[in-house]
Amino acid sequence: MRNDAADQPAGNGHPLLATGIVVGVLLADQLTKLWAVRRLADGPVALAGDTVSFRLARNTGSAFSLFQAFTPLLALVAIGVAVFLVRAVRQARDVLLVVGLSLVLGGALGNLSDRLFRTPGFLHGGVVDFVHVGAWPTFNVADSAITSGAVLIVVWAVRADRRERRAARADLGHEVHGRG
Repeated sequence: MRNDAADQPAGNGHPLLATGIVVGVLLADQLTKLWAVRRLADGPVALAGDTVSFRLARNTGSAFSLFQAFTPLLALVAIGVAVFLVRAVRQARDVLLVVGLSLVLGGALGNLSDRLFRTPGFLHGGVVDFVHVGAWPTFNVADSAITSGAVLIVVWAVRADRRERRAARADLGHEVHGRG
């Protein structure tokens, strides 16, 4: 017997999982940013030569430091995204989708917290970034959670598409054989 998402009850059957992930990501993000602001104020800490280091940076823009002049707009968009994600997580039934959406939500809330409460002030705060790897832009725990969550959502979507195609082929097979 198949255990498809359609066979499960409507609504989120995983509220504790979702809450735990969101709170865990938010706490890890804010605690590591607190550490970075205190520890890295005097300069970077090399972990593997120039390739991997902790370097304090503040990003008032979006990914890859784009849209630096639009910090208040980015904060408002982030609020809208967070509301959308809360609704999506509550409606999700598949565990993989719940985990993916929860990671993205936790990361979004972590970076939104910076925009709301860090200097220079409400809706203008710079996101604290501190992990530097090679030529990649400097990032933080929230960014890692968002990226990991996005990957899981893509994996979920590919799996859902495959299930749907298999079900459609099975239904077509039943129709063809049922007429004979």
